[in-house]
Amino acid sequence: MKPVKVGLLGLGTVGGGTLKVLSRNAQEISRRAGCDIEVVIAAARDINKPRICDVEGIALTTNPQDVVEHPDVKVVVELIGGEDLARDLVMKAIANGKHVVTANKALIAKHGNEIFAEAQKNGVMVAFEAAVAGGIPIIKAIREGLAGNHVEWLAGIINGTGNFILTEMRDKGRDFADVLAEAQSLGYAEADPTFDVEGIDAAHKLTILASIAFGIPLQFEKVFTEGISNITQEDMSYAEQLGYRIKHLGLARKTAQGVELRVHPTLIPERRLIANVDGVMNAVLVNGDAVGPTLYYGAGAGAEPTASAVVADIVDVVRTLTSDPENRVPHLAFQANSLSDIPILPMGKVETAYYLRMQAEDKPGVLADVTRILGELGISIEALVQKEPSGDAQMATVIMLTHRVLEENMNEAIQKIEALSTITGNVMRIRMEHLS
Repeated sequence: MKPVKVGLLGLGTVGGGTLKVLSRNAQEISRRAGCDIEVVIAAARDINKPRICDVEGIALTTNPQDVVEHPDVKVVVELIGGEDLARDLVMKAIANGKHVVTANKALIAKHGNEIFAEAQKNGVMVAFEAAVAGGIPIIKAIREGLAGNHVEWLAGIINGTGNFILTEMRDKGRDFADVLAEAQSLGYAEADPTFDVEGIDAAHKLTILASIAFGIPLQFEKVFTEGISNITQEDMSYAEQLGYRIKHLGLARKTAQGVELRVHPTLIPERRLIANVDGVMNAVLVNGDAVGPTLYYGAGAGAEPTASAVVADIVDVVRTLTSDPENRVPHLAFQANSLSDIPILPMGKVETAYYLRMQAEDKPGVLADVTRILGELGISIEALVQKEPSGDAQMATVIMLTHRVLEENMNEAIQKIEALSTITGNVMRIRMEHLS
């Protein structure tokens, strides 16, 4: 078979890593794919910029249209990120009959339904393993390795920046703002860290994971998202004392009422393996009815870890060039005409347990008022700790762990507790999952 020609959109960190891996492992990749893979053209904003990879023999252009319209290119690899330009280029490539590989989670989460429909119509493949959890082959694991399972739920640490911040806060007693500044200086967080610390990046990835796990259309706009900027060193310490760790978790669960899609800080028992995933590493825990819980762990970002997934997708696409299009693995694991319209639950209808922290006047009857409110709304308490006030302070810190309850009931309870004259400020609420 003749070499398959590939065009790259983007020669940044991941683009450079992809070229390095393709070059270094060319012989092994060729043996796996059944033919040589040759990058013939690449688009970059600045073609004169020094690269981490060898670009000799590759036509460089500042016009990305040159790549998607190149007559010899069979596979277009989109690594420029963003939405609008990336979407336009991917749709143009598909219209031109070219297969697409992308690492763009926002593109897939927000425009994937449209892109996959167009790809199916044109008989081409769109591969996106690198869009979720970097080098961890989680898409393939759920879509193919767990195809015989009814996936019940999945939970993931799928943003390395947020995990690095929470790890530093826990291990070194540092404050959020201090660790965020270091994450930015190390290049883990952008100058505008909103996507990472407020959970938007993780929500993109969770959207994709849920779709392939449950066979539902991509529905990013329905993911409940809460960031970590309000987590304090105090909360990290109390969680540890109670036998838990706080992680920024993406969680999807299929219930009889619908699908839960949520990203938020979460207390996890410290004995769980996923609770011990630290620093910038990622991990996804998937629970299937036949296999039980399975954990996938590795580097969630970086030039070569992400390139590992990109190149694996290129190999998969090249393999399909000699196969029957009707027998390809569906983009979202389930056949396109078999996707389910099961509803996505609003957050108020989600049931989970909670960690509550509040400042209460240190006098008799205060806790009785709080527990009465919780009891009236069907909320039972698993554990209660009161930290005595220091010195002349009149306010005590009260920490409660509750059993599982509907979020709408907890919202009402918190509103009533905050209205008590004996409670100062807002009640800190962190959701809690035992993942068992």
